[in-house]
Amino acid sequence: MALIRLRKPLKYYQEKYGTWQYGLNKLYLLMEKQHNRGQEGAGLACVKIGAQVGEEFMFRERAEGSNAITKIFEKAHQEIQASCPAHSEHLLGHSGSFAPKVQWEGTPFAGECYMGHVRYSADGRSGISFVHPFLRRNNWRARNLSLCGNFSLTNGTEIFQHLTENGQHPRLCSDAHTILEQVGHRLDRESERLWNEAVHRGLTGLDITQYIEEHIDLTNVLRETTAIWDGGYVICGLTGSGEQFTMRDPWGIRTAFYYANDEIVVLASERPVLQTAFNLQVEDVHELEPGQALLVSKNGDYRLAQILPPAQEKRACSFERVYFSRQSDYDIYRERKMLGTLLLNPILKAINGDVENTVFSFIPNTAEVAYYGMTEAFDIYVQQQKLDAVWQMKDKPTRETFEKILLHRCRREKVALKDIKMRTFITESNSRNDLAAHVYDITYGSLRAGQDNLVIIDDSIVRGTTLRESIISILDRLKPKKMVIVSSAPQVRYPDYYGIDMSRMSEFIAFRAAVALLEEQGKLQIVHDVYAKCIHQRHLPATEMQNYVKEIYAPFTDEEISAKMVEMLRAPGVTSDIEIVFQSVEGLHEACPNHLGDWYFTGDYPTPGGVRKLNETFITYFEETYR
Repeated sequence: MALIRLRKPLKYYQEKYGTWQYGLNKLYLLMEKQHNRGQEGAGLACVKIGAQVGEEFMFRERAEGSNAITKIFEKAHQEIQASCPAHSEHLLGHSGSFAPKVQWEGTPFAGECYMGHVRYSADGRSGISFVHPFLRRNNWRARNLSLCGNFSLTNGTEIFQHLTENGQHPRLCSDAHTILEQVGHRLDRESERLWNEAVHRGLTGLDITQYIEEHIDLTNVLRETTAIWDGGYVICGLTGSGEQFTMRDPWGIRTAFYYANDEIVVLASERPVLQTAFNLQVEDVHELEPGQALLVSKNGDYRLAQILPPAQEKRACSFERVYFSRQSDYDIYRERKMLGTLLLNPILKAINGDVENTVFSFIPNTAEVAYYGMTEAFDIYVQQQKLDAVWQMKDKPTRETFEKILLHRCRREKVALKDIKMRTFITESNSRNDLAAHVYDITYGSLRAGQDNLVIIDDSIVRGTTLRESIISILDRLKPKKMVIVSSAPQVRYPDYYGIDMSRMSEFIAFRAAVALLEEQGKLQIVHDVYAKCIHQRHLPATEMQNYVKEIYAPFTDEEISAKMVEMLRAPGVTSDIEIVFQSVEGLHEACPNHLGDWYFTGDYPTPGGVRKLNETFITYFEETYR
């Protein structure tokens, strides 16, 4: 997400920056810098404060597809040009020293309030109706509402029922539409409260409208609505009268960062995009705290409000640090390096200490920073070996002996290369699988066949599909003595219900491996017992439910599950000896001490709704698999 509030008149930006489109241009930059967070669709909303009666005051554009950001800004530019044909500024990337003076009054998207969103579907739903921002219209400006967010609620059905029990008729039963109607309903009530106050004070006509818009309190709206939400979220809202808000869940699961000065208030999902777009230092940007809201009034004043009490323990999503967020962030860069560093000992064990005959590489592109940390750790290890070897010398060494010691090094190669996916138009399964195997390419001759180990690090292993269909098969062509696949994250064992697309038990290679081990050892009854326990607690309140799925993993060590995963991921024809090394949960917490949300790996969900959703997911899995 991205939210911008201009705190000066548009004329100010025209004179200082050469364009009244300063806010719109910055929104484009913020959205492009967050393209990594969603490529299924994009949308923007704009409010023009002080629009004349009969003039549009709220604008929105949405589009689907990987180039949706470009589409919506081109459409906005077309509407601007159509309203002012003589206008010659270019919306994207205006940098000229001279800009023609324009009249922005009556021009579309010429406002003070902007909000943008790139979509990554967490529930698999598609279509333009699911692309943010959403819009709720009304003839009273203060009752118009546009909403977008980075969220997934675990109790959306209950919220939907709450709305219908109060007489509403939502058109769709999705989290976003339900929240829109819920917040919109409370916004209506807040407006009505102020209308009654205004009448009681003797105000009439437009004076009532002005009174409502100047006194509306979104903290009332947010406290009434968010009290029943269960899940991870950062919600951004924009009203037709120019009020803006951003609210973060009390567990701190999802992230949001903001910056303000006398010209602008701006917020985004990630810190480095604000630093880049506005040339800021790390200390200039602040993180929105759990349960907190950033509120910007119609006149541009901003404040922070604690809407919900923060949870006892902050459970910020660790997968943001491992994979999802940009690695250019000051802290994330160091955390990902540390994730690689902490894998030194398990990798040494996997290669039997033979660093001299080992090549280190990574799976492009998100594992690159962890790779730097891993190889730096091995550099230090090799240097220590050299020191020990020299220190232990008793007699004067020969030149050849010194050379052998000093030239010992950690060997790095760019072994794997990400290639273009060519299978989107293929429907026949055999052809599709054959092309999928070529998503990655290799650097031929980068290993000594039969002599070198290959250690290759990835950010995480979730489903294992790419490993089996592409990576392992193509790396096997290099004929390594041993292939060690390293994951900078622990084994992903449980679904996520707070925004990352991991929702089905059968998708996880770790889960499938554990079940396969149970079957091999004649312990499949454990799966049936877990199902019975899940059924038994099905109608309990979410706060009383337990995660019984943990019992499926309990009989096995991490190493046993990893070994079974190797068997399952070995494609026909692969001859290399293979081992998979995972980060430990303890290592994850050491590397990311401020982001303890580890439910993907441990099953320790931060909210009651997470356990309930897991219960439902396992019941569905069992009934689809064993009935």
